[in-house]
Amino acid sequence: MPNHILKAFDEDLARLDEKIARMGALALKTLKQSLKALRKRDPELAEKAIERDREIDRLRAEVEDGAVAIIARRQPMANDLRQVVTAFKTAGELERIGDLSKNIARRVITLAQEKPPKPLKKNLKRMGKLVIAQLMEVMDAYANRDAAKARAVWLRDEEVDEAYSSLFRELLTYMMEDPRTIGLCTHLLFGARNLERIGDHITNIAENIHYMATGERLDEHRPKGDDTSYILPGYDDILDDEEDEDDEEL
Repeated sequence: MPNHILKAFDEDLARLDEKIARMGALALKTLKQSLKALRKRDPELAEKAIERDREIDRLRAEVEDGAVAIIARRQPMANDLRQVVTAFKTAGELERIGDLSKNIARRVITLAQEKPPKPLKKNLKRMGKLVIAQLMEVMDAYANRDAAKARAVWLRDEEVDEAYSSLFRELLTYMMEDPRTIGLCTHLLFGARNLERIGDHITNIAENIHYMATGERLDEHRPKGDDTSYILPGYDDILDDEEDEDDEEL
């Protein structure tokens, strides 16, 4: 972080970074707890994850208010302005990650008495680990203004997409082979979709970090491994609409 003539300016920027770090830690913990609750079918743990989302929402408001105040008082230029704008955008992405993690936790309450087949649990756990690793790395890239690491996270979004496509196919197969699993598999499908969308928000953060650190946008083609729209056209849109309705109820 640069040193400015006004020490208060440095302190303002440091406070933004501190709040973003806290948001990232809370979002990571919420995601981990939601996935653990899903694996263990533990409604109490799911409720704890849901409650933590309120703190993430509060921090987002503080970051946004702080960023607006800095722009109004300090009129930052160049690197400083990019830092403030990136903090503002990152707060929004982390808040959305918290919401999607909370949606996963809410599914746990419905699925408490259900027992997913072991292969599904294994593949969902693998996808969760990928997303958790991505979130940890992107927050490290933010803290260190590491453009190279941010770009690496951005490129690896394909791994999450491929895991989602694989799980999507597997869930459809279970539903077609045994209609009694449709309810269970539908909830798991929503959970997998939430993870895939979290991956997208992580790559958005990575793009913003790269721009903050270099002043250049990542304009190359980002590989996508999600082919679910070809498997069942329009189904992803239905999932998105359902998740948007979930968010409106909260």
